[in-house]
Order: sequence, then C-alpha cells, then structure tokens
Amino acid sequence: MRLAVPKGAGLTERPPTAPPAGGLAGRQPEFDKPPLSELEFPGCYARPMTVAQFQAHGEHDGRIEFFDSSEGVAWLACEPPHHSHEDPLNMLGRLLERIALMRGSPIVCRGAADIHLHDPDTGEVRVIQPDQTVYLHPGRLDRTGPLYLTVGEDPLPDVVLEVDNTTDVRRNRLKLYEAWGFPEVWVEVPAVYSRSRPRGLSTGLTIYLLEDGGYAPSAASHALPGWRAAEIHAGLNDWVISDETSEILSQVGRALGEREGTGPEDDPLLRRHRAEGRAEGIATGIAKTLLRQRGIAVPPDFPGGLAPRERNALRAASEERVFSAASAARSFADFLARLDEPDS
Repeated sequence: MRLAVPKGAGLTERPPTAPPAGGLAGRQPEFDKPPLSELEFPGCYARPMTVAQFQAHGEHDGRIEFFDSSEGVAWLACEPPHHSHEDPLNMLGRLLERIALMRGSPIVCRGAADIHLHDPDTGEVRVIQPDQTVYLHPGRLDRTGPLYLTVGEDPLPDVVLEVDNTTDVRRNRLKLYEAWGFPEVWVEVPAVYSRSRPRGLSTGLTIYLLEDGGYAPSAASHALPGWRAAEIHAGLNDWVISDETSEILSQVGRALGEREGTGPEDDPLLRRHRAEGRAEGIATGIAKTLLRQRGIAVPPDFPGGLAPRERNALRAASEERVFSAASAARSFADFLARLDEPDS
C-alpha cells in the first residue's frame, strides 16, 4: 500500500543528464524499482516531506534513511547514531589506511554523503544516505562537483558499509543498492548489542556481491581480495588493531598491489621509513663492529633502548659520521653524544 502523502516537486539544483555509455553494469537504473510498497523501515518512522523541506532538513532534525519526492515522504531513524553505530565506521578508515600503505596507493572513505537517483522523465528523485562509502581509486572522483552522488552520472563506490544496530537495511536500502547497480555492500551488525535492535539481526558482517543483477552473499570481499567477512567484522569491533588483523591487512594490501602493479615502496611514508631502516641498519652494523673492536661495550639490544633523539641521530647520520664517531668515542655514551653533535 502506498502512503497517501502530498507530492513534492522535483529537485532542481542539478538537472538530470544521460548516464555514461553502457550505463551501470550495462543497464539503465530504474527509478520505480523496487516500489515503495516493497520497502520496510524498521527502526524508522515516516514523515510527510516536500522537496523544499528535505533540502532544508538539518542533522539536528533527525537522520533521514530514505526520501521519495514522488510520494512526498521521508523515513527518519527513531534513534540518533550511538557509539555502537559510529565506532565500526571510524575503525574502517583505520583498517583501510593499513591496506593502502601496503598497496602503495590511497583509499578514500567519503562518509555518509547522499545518493540521489533522478527520474529523467518526471524529475522526481529518491535519496538514501549510506553509512560509509569506499573508493579504491579516488583519482577518478570529481572533488569540485555537487555534495552528493548521482546514480548514473558519478562513479559508484567500490564498497558501501551499512551498520545495523537499530535498523535493518536488508528490508529497504539493500534492495535499492541492488536495483541501482552497486557492486559490493557490507552489512555490519556490531558486537555491542542495542536493546532497539530489530528481531532477526545476528551479530556479524555479511558481504553482498552483485551477480547477474542481484545480490549474493559472499564469504570474502571482491573489492578487497582475500578479506573475509568474519575477519572484517572482528577488525571493525576492535579498539586496537591486533597482530592477527594487521597481518591480514598486509596480505590484502599486497594482493591489491599485485593486481594493480603497486607495492609498499610506492607509498611515500613507507618508502621513507624503509630507507631510514636500511640506513639505520648500516649505521648500526658499522658502530657495533668498530666499538667492539676497540673494546667498548655495546648494549645487546642496540639500537633498541635508545632515546628518541638518539635514535633519530643514528638514522640521520651518514656512514662517514658513524665511522668517525665510533673511531673516536671513549665510551658508548660518548659515541651517541658525538652522533648528536651539530655539524661543523
């Protein structure tokens, strides 16, 4: 049954244009599918809303889960976002940064910007707001364009993350993502339980991959090869990135790099750290050899245990300076002091 609410005018801030050749996955997005009668919004309430009211709606007025201008109605979340909803979203950015370092090129999270689907015939629009969008190739994004994504005109994210704790996107937005051709959607139900959680939601993460126009659950991501749903869920619900998760992230980053011909040396930060590590290793070897030959005791964990300033001085020193300091030093402490002396 369709709600009998006033219709609003079409959005006029960005006129619809034809989609790029071939469309999305070779098809034109369909504005009227799925129909409103097939969508349910647990954890939300319906409010009649015109386009002007939608455009004037602020975050303090409540979070809009779905807006349909042809029906003149919006669904708003009954509860504001809690920590249990926001923590996995923030953690995803930290996890992806590790992957990006190992791949050697950036990965961008664009947050909860609106996604619009325009009907070119009527000018009507449907709008949803994802929890998080992930782009593996941010260079193809137009950073000067509108503040929302238009289906059929803008590049779709490689991954959409939805966090369900008081809502159930399987009964609404997941159907829209499927109809609009989004290639991969993750639905996370946090480990932290909410008393408002809809029935039928179990803790965990489900990956949905678009295959032949429909979503199929998958044990692992396609966009981030080798990253399994259970591993993603564990990482999203940690406070600190564990050694196990860190190893998994490295493997995923290297797999992406192999697929795209990049690696850690292509990341400026890792490239610098590795160069410093190699320089430190050479400097450490020279110092140990010369100091011990001269009968000067060297701590067994050297260069471990050094103060930050001493470690930085060792990393910055040329081989000639290390050789000179180790040759003239009267003790290990004197060696470190000579490394830290300003250049003459």
